[in-house]
Amino acid sequence: MTPDTIITLGEEALKITTLLSAPMLLSVLAVGLLVGVFQAVTSINEMTLSFIPKLIVLAVVLMLTGSWMLQLMMSFMRHIFNMIPQLIG
Repeated sequence: MTPDTIITLGEEALKITTLLSAPMLLSVLAVGLLVGVFQAVTSINEMTLSFIPKLIVLAVVLMLTGSWMLQLMMSFMRHIFNMIPQLIG
């Protein structure tokens, strides 16, 4: 196993991680921003008001993108498993 191979595998893993986390993080970030603006405008400082919408949006995003995420992880793992003979030899 060469250092170039390790770096390539690390780059692929980071790309997959970014692709998997982006939909969840961006949607929760947007909802948090909207709720924060709403709380600032109305002077409501209730913690559950910011937590519950984020949780609901996260669940919806996971339902919508869960199968795509699973397929992406499975294809990456198949790629890794198929590379095992090359990595050893």
